[in-house]
Amino acid sequence: MENSKEMRNWLDAFKLEHPFVIAGPCSAETEEQVLKIAHELKDSDVSVFRAGIWKPRTRPGGFEGVGEIGLKWLQKAKAETGLLMGTEVATAAHCKLALEHDIDVLWVGARTTANPFAVQEIADTLKGTDKIVLIKNPVNPDMALWLGGVERLYMAGIKNLGVIHRGFSTYQKTKYRNIPEWQIAIELQNKFPDLPLIIDPSHITGNREMILEVTQEALDLNYDGMIIETHTDPENAWSDAAQQVTPTVLKQIFKDLKVRKVSGDSDFENKMTKLRANIDVLDQNLLELLGKRMVVADEIGQVKKDNNVAVLQNTRWNEIQEKVIAAGAKNGLSEEFSVKLFKAIHQESIEHQEKVING
Repeated sequence: MENSKEMRNWLDAFKLEHPFVIAGPCSAETEEQVLKIAHELKDSDVSVFRAGIWKPRTRPGGFEGVGEIGLKWLQKAKAETGLLMGTEVATAAHCKLALEHDIDVLWVGARTTANPFAVQEIADTLKGTDKIVLIKNPVNPDMALWLGGVERLYMAGIKNLGVIHRGFSTYQKTKYRNIPEWQIAIELQNKFPDLPLIIDPSHITGNREMILEVTQEALDLNYDGMIIETHTDPENAWSDAAQQVTPTVLKQIFKDLKVRKVSGDSDFENKMTKLRANIDVLDQNLLELLGKRMVVADEIGQVKKDNNVAVLQNTRWNEIQEKVIAAGAKNGLSEEFSVKLFKAIHQESIEHQEKVING
């Protein structure tokens, strides 16, 4: 993947004046449903109509998709609307059927990305295809696994590649269904700036009310497009009802989104240079302050060692969290950020103390 620039060719070919959009229902339910939604989306910013044909569910017994018959519905939708068609594939058999039905865009889901054997089988089956192939981030925040999936597809001669950021699973309760962990996607973007990056706000939020917010944040980070689950009757959708929007709401989201310029004029650049210099100074001060804090942690470790006291003191940690949340709020910091930051600081302090105690 030394020359990732050729990967962007497929996106440039669309010659869009707006972000690239994939939209449609989480699941294809009936032929009538597929055609109705596709027709409502055809005269909009949507380039690709999506519908889940095979639905990997966490537990057996749930709706797992209509299967092959749904591909024929997509064919009909394409013929009637002119939209490109896209769906998720999880096995070599899915890929063969999708190719046979001339599906334009295929993507590998998060659960599949986490399985290198499955990704390799998909890569072997799609070898040399000119179809657009996207790969979602794995369920867990593992950059190497995500990139490994891209590399397997690239090595199979698939050049029309891209990635979908759909967030990461966590046992912690947050406002997201899957926490974004933006820094992971940003790191991938920095490594391969010409690899198209698409946001999946539906799976990140699990909540239709947050779709606009997360999509805007992604566009502010220079994402190339979005994949948004859209249904004419979201409340009665056969899967993921809470995170789907209507075509009308989707079109309003397009109007409300603000696409930022990549750069500005000389006055803008001058102001940014000064502000970034200020940020650099503050960052350096933060690091120096954290270094001083760890010196104190080392001293605490020595006192604990001298008195044969355990490193972890839960009561003390709970007190710190309460103070941090309150102090963070006064300084305009969210509770989630404050807790996450000090958990990292606390973990580093524990490691410093353990080194002293185990000397």
